[in-house]
Amino acid sequence: MTDTIPVVAPGSTGGAPHRPHGGRLKDRYSSRKTAIVAIVALVVAVSLFLFMVTRNPSPNAVPVSLGVSLNSFFTWLGAMGPLVQIPIVLVAFGAVVGLVLLLIEYAPRAGRGYFWLRLIACFAIPILAFMLLRPYQNAVIYVLGIAILLGAILFWVDYRSRQGAGYLFQLVIFAAPAAVLLLIGLIYPAIATVFQSFFDKTGKDFVGLENYQWVFTNPEGLWSTVNTVIWVLVAPAFATVVGLAYAVFIDRARGEKYLKVLIFMPFAISFVGAGIIWKFVYDFRQDAQIGILNAIVTFFGGQPVSWLDAQPLINTFLLMVVFIWSQTGLAMVILSAAIKAVPPEQTEAAELDGATAWQRFVNVTVPGIRSALVVVVTTIAIGALKIYDIVAVMTGGRANTTVLAFEMVNQQQRFQSFGHSAALAVVLFIFVLPLILFNVRQIRKQREIR
Repeated sequence: MTDTIPVVAPGSTGGAPHRPHGGRLKDRYSSRKTAIVAIVALVVAVSLFLFMVTRNPSPNAVPVSLGVSLNSFFTWLGAMGPLVQIPIVLVAFGAVVGLVLLLIEYAPRAGRGYFWLRLIACFAIPILAFMLLRPYQNAVIYVLGIAILLGAILFWVDYRSRQGAGYLFQLVIFAAPAAVLLLIGLIYPAIATVFQSFFDKTGKDFVGLENYQWVFTNPEGLWSTVNTVIWVLVAPAFATVVGLAYAVFIDRARGEKYLKVLIFMPFAISFVGAGIIWKFVYDFRQDAQIGILNAIVTFFGGQPVSWLDAQPLINTFLLMVVFIWSQTGLAMVILSAAIKAVPPEQTEAAELDGATAWQRFVNVTVPGIRSALVVVVTTIAIGALKIYDIVAVMTGGRANTTVLAFEMVNQQQRFQSFGHSAALAVVLFIFVLPLILFNVRQIRKQREIR
């Protein structure tokens, strides 16, 4: 078999065939047309879905399903013994993963059989997904309409893809499981929480901004907001400073690895465990003291103090000590690694210039570990915003120690006030959002530098 040498026209580069300027305009127009049609179809599909789930179903309608749904599957699975459930779950999970991998593997291939495989999958998967999630009453026509519309969009856009038929289908099938879980587990609950925050505790009557007014005026809501702000300002600063001090003084010291293990050990303890440990430290009794802190006070002739009831804010700062104790190890490990990455030539040059140890630390070490400091501060700050376990275990929110995360759960589970709980969740999200955006911005800057 002889190789054929392609004939290259004069003036050609021998690469991709030359396309006139009009062809590029046509491709651009075609891509724009594809995007417009896809967006319009998606809007129609979303509108049909919202109409389907918000309409009043007929009370006499019989639910239509495939004979099995996820709810019925898990109900049937729950009746099995624990040793039987494990292999069934593994087989079901393996079947789903195998089907996804099969479609990913064979979708991009050319041929009539693979064409029909993509076509059938585009229409069958949306129908199966809708009908397995739940049985719909008098909504089969909506399910079929939405499924056909989504399948048509995917197949048509994939067919017109510049990378070739099968490329977008493969991409969608690969990303769909994670996207669906993200939609169901994060995006939908977030949107539902925002809507719930404008309704009363039963979730039926619209009350506007009344729940947010409660957050900033009622003692429980106000103290939870104030304490959360104090936590996010004080705890990350102290944990980072102490962790940095450990990282600097322990660095290259004798027995460095053993000292780091001891300091990092509290981070391995859960907040519940740390709260129980420190609750014994702060324990208050009328007779013999078992709390370490009160034992020391009484040893020197003082009167025992109910530390976790001490106000104003004293008990809150004592709770923060537990959080700082557990987070210092994380700060030390990250900052120690960052300090070791600072080029020693810079420190040696500053030393030759006559800089003192403090000047070398401030002018060489700290600028060299700035990105690590940002990561540590923002990570611990986000943890402080979400703190729940320490408050729940040590005080249960009494004596004005409540925080947003604890009060959010408390309002929902104890008082069944879903409106107040949703408003607290939204306020907590607003507090966390700037830190997340700041982290994303710093990561992008680091990537640009690299």
